[in-house]
Amino acid sequence: MHLTGFETLVMILALAAGTQLTRWLPFWLFPENKEPPAVVAYLSRVLPPACMGLLVVYCLKGVSWLSAPHGAPELLAIAAVVIVHRWKGNVLLSIAGGTALYMLLVQVIFA
Repeated sequence: MHLTGFETLVMILALAAGTQLTRWLPFWLFPENKEPPAVVAYLSRVLPPACMGLLVVYCLKGVSWLSAPHGAPELLAIAAVVIVHRWKGNVLLSIAGGTALYMLLVQVIFA
C-alpha cells in the first residue's frame, strides 16, 4: 500500500497526538494537589512487581529445561540481575549487567 504525502502527515500527526495524550492524561486526571483514588494508589504499588514477574515468566517460557544447557544461561543471568540489584540498587545497571552476561553466555560459553 502506498500512502500519499498528506496521508503520511495525517498519520504522523495522529500518532503524535495519541502519544502526547497518553503522556499528559495522568497529570490532568491526578494533579499533584489532589489525592489519587484508592484503586490508582493500589495499582501503582502492585503493577510494577507484577509486570516484572510477567516478563520473567515470558522470558523463561521457551527454555528447554530437559536438553543442554538446561537453562543455565538464563538462570545465571537471573542470578546476576538479583545480585547486582541487591548490591547497587540500580535497575538499569542490574538489567544491563544481566543482559550482557546472558549474551556472553549464549554466544561464547554455551555456543
